[in-house]
Amino acid sequence: MSYSLTIPTLETERLILRAPDPRDFRPFAAFYASPRADFVGGPLTAEGAWRMLAMEIGHWTLKGFGRWTVTAKGSDEAVGMVGLFDPEGWPEPEIGWDLFNGHEGKGYATEAGAAARTYAYAMLGLPTVISLVKPANIASAKVAQRLGARHDGDFVHERHGPMQIWRHPGPDDLTDGGMEAYA
Repeated sequence: MSYSLTIPTLETERLILRAPDPRDFRPFAAFYASPRADFVGGPLTAEGAWRMLAMEIGHWTLKGFGRWTVTAKGSDEAVGMVGLFDPEGWPEPEIGWDLFNGHEGKGYATEAGAAARTYAYAMLGLPTVISLVKPANIASAKVAQRLGARHDGDFVHERHGPMQIWRHPGPDDLTDGGMEAYA
């Protein structure tokens, strides 16, 4: 039996969110080898990063949703990974964002995170989503706040340790219902 899955492409004002694939490995591995990956399970060797990229791609097959490779319009260079994540051991579906080295501070995580949340509500029918943030990851907490999320407790993961739960407003709490891109 064969199984195929089409990963949708999302577009924002400045970004394209596309299916992750092998061409993303070099920037992905560079991110995971750097100290910037401390908050998301890194640093990792190239072999560990390859396994992590395979997990990102496989998540789509296992869950029917996942994280997209983010590129700036006009370029196919991967600037990060943003989207929905709900592996075994997670308390509920989350919107996660990792911006690759040199692409932070441009608002990409907030812009792509909003598109992922819209997709979660409009296309998947999720009533709410969270973002999990390590307590020392101030930049990530600020992205969650810009997206309207509020600190809603704490969670301890068996491998990642303590994390804050940031609850996003539900579709009924958003001005546009979280559906603007799919109306």
